Amino acid sequence: MRQVRSGAVRVPVWLAFLLATLWGLAAQPPAQAAAAAQPFRVLALYNGTWDAAHISFVHEANSWFPRQAAANGFTYTASNNWDLLANGGVDGYQVVLFLDDLPQSAAQRTGFERYMRNGGAWMGFHVSAFTTDAQSWPWYHNQFLGSGNFRSNTWGPTTAVLRVEDRTHPATQNLPATFTSSVSEWYSWSNDLRQNPDIKILASVDATSFPLGTDPAQTWYSGYYPILWTNTKYRMLYANFGHNAMNYDTGTTLSSTFASATQNRFLLDGLKWLGGAASTQPPADGISETSWYTVRNQGNGTCVDTRAAGTADGTVVQQYTCNATAAQQFQFRSTDSGYLRITARNNPQQVIDVVDRSTADNAPLQLWSYAGGTNQQWQPVKEATGRYRFTARHSGKCLTASASATDSVQLTQRPCDGSGTQSFQLVPQS
Repeated sequence: MRQVRSGAVRVPVWLAFLLATLWGLAAQPPAQAAAAAQPFRVLALYNGTWDAAHISFVHEANSWFPRQAAANGFTYTASNNWDLLANGGVDGYQVVLFLDDLPQSAAQRTGFERYMRNGGAWMGFHVSAFTTDAQSWPWYHNQFLGSGNFRSNTWGPTTAVLRVEDRTHPATQNLPATFTSSVSEWYSWSNDLRQNPDIKILASVDATSFPLGTDPAQTWYSGYYPILWTNTKYRMLYANFGHNAMNYDTGTTLSSTFASATQNRFLLDGLKWLGGAASTQPPADGISETSWYTVRNQGNGTCVDTRAAGTADGTVVQQYTCNATAAQQFQFRSTDSGYLRITARNNPQQVIDVVDRSTADNAPLQLWSYAGGTNQQWQPVKEATGRYRFTARHSGKCLTASASATDSVQLTQRPCDGSGTQSFQLVPQS
């Protein structure tokens, strides 16, 4: 066999050819691998002209999604040109979002159905499923979504405890068994999605949410209400949230659809699944959003307590001998970016608040109605012992007890120092 010389090593011709071929392949990555490294493209379609609560959500979404894009492997384009569905403009995007509307013209509807049947991916919010005339577009409302006609809604907008029914789906695998949603108005439907073999319900209203609503005439007191679902014949997700609480007289937004870090995890993991990217495992802090806890200080053995079991704005948050009463029970509910609001059991609208938004050392703590203030949000940091310290969002300082075990001493914020006065054990209560 003829051989070629390569340095001092004699290499057969066939082996030299094979090595050259393999080197060429290694130097140019496969197209599939190169494509996988590219961000997937997301197109968000919106109307943005009716219902202040929906407009508020659109503004939030068009701010929040771009901030998440680079870290989560996608690009984000927002448009109110729904004819992109009709003229093929949507084909350059891997995922389409419907923020506050759905296709209206026959050409838009035909284009969207073609996009989905050809392997496109979709996520819809709240009003994107709304109709009282499902037969006007039966493929979308009865087959694709499966929901049929709008039947009822809750009012006013509130949070809900959601029960995750499928924790194997990529969009929900990183969620806890139950979690507290952001504020929304909630819809129910004419069709029972449980009876549709193509529909997989991912999360529904947990019974602990009832009564759900603040207007007795528009409150759900019992029943089964799916909130998140997918159709297994398509790459799609529907989320029944996307309606902020509003002061309609002043046009002031009173809540945020992106206030729940757990709900946001569904959005990002769901979006990655739709776009063909891998999900990421969120850090686990082990705090249930639906359990009530007593909060016991490691340094002096007392418990966090609301003075005289008060529920009004300005009630002192103090340390007191642990007694397991409701005045010493708190729930930790996600806001965003890993922060929590710490709600009082006697009145869950009241949260632990740093007085006057002070950033000073030794600023006292009180109860105050939750309004989304950064002085009302705390980041839990789990210690090696399993206990936690809590850092105020506005100041970066830690929730702190007294060095002594004296009852009725008001809690404060102080620079984090790793001491026992800033270390707390969470004890679940029934």
